[in-house]
Amino acid sequence: MIPLSRFGFGAAPIGNLYSEVTPEQAVEAVDAAWDTGIRYFDTAPHYGLGLSERRLGAALAVRPRDEYVVSTKVGRLLEPIDGDGDDLANGFAVPATHRRVWDFSADGVRRSLESSVDRMGLERVDVVLLHDVDLQPEFREQAATEAFPALAALRDQGVVRAVGVGLNHWETAEWFVRETGIDVVLLAGRYTLLDQSSADFLDLCVERGVAVVAAGVFNSGMLARPEVPEDATYDYAAAPAHLLDRARRIAAVCARHDVTLPQAALAFPFRHPAVVSVLVGARSAAEVRANAAHPAVPGGLWDDLRAEGLL
Repeated sequence: MIPLSRFGFGAAPIGNLYSEVTPEQAVEAVDAAWDTGIRYFDTAPHYGLGLSERRLGAALAVRPRDEYVVSTKVGRLLEPIDGDGDDLANGFAVPATHRRVWDFSADGVRRSLESSVDRMGLERVDVVLLHDVDLQPEFREQAATEAFPALAALRDQGVVRAVGVGLNHWETAEWFVRETGIDVVLLAGRYTLLDQSSADFLDLCVERGVAVVAAGVFNSGMLARPEVPEDATYDYAAAPAHLLDRARRIAAVCARHDVTLPQAALAFPFRHPAVVSVLVGARSAAEVRANAAHPAVPGGLWDDLRAEGLL
């Protein structure tokens, strides 16, 4: 697996995730990421119907190409459509100029990658991930037997440097690790302060030499602030009472160690040797800088959390 910076920049927000981000704000966010030492950037056609890829590529175009790593995803082709309206039903505040079509065929993923490279205006993409196969289980076999071999051939030819999956469920990721020769798993929300359900799977990744990028470490906002509000969300839904209580108990232990809840959330995934990078989405330079301003977390914090049954 190619080396990744300790933290990565998730570019979904600059694709107008939930609300608009200006082109200037998008560039400022990427520039701030660069200034804080981030050299790994992740995007996807799904994010803003290609807007995230276009903005990320434009912002990185002024940087030396060999000094950073870009990952994008395949599995959804963007087809132009005529019509009015926006894409907020899919989470993005952009005009509905295209529709997403699931396609994990060999030809489909090759065309998707070619389109992504064109949108970004970069000479290459480093890492290609099969996107959200866990959300469309009927495509799992096709993704493994058609899409993966096509991407692996591009890897073997040196067109891309690594191939993997980008998912929300570790069970599907485990199947791909066992059944294919993927290099990397981008796993969202399943190895966090509130959810360590993937721990055994991460052990398997160490055994198989598969790198893991931990994403969604705030569990969609639950762990993103020092104090946990009543309206906090967990995995993009209203947080249940028992998780609100658990997060607040974790925050109280963090406070005893002069560590904030988000600082602990960012540091926690590195406790497992499978995790090579933590990917954090940001829509502004201020968000990037806030996430970068994290001190070293004392080991005693993890000891106390375990002692109180919180890890």
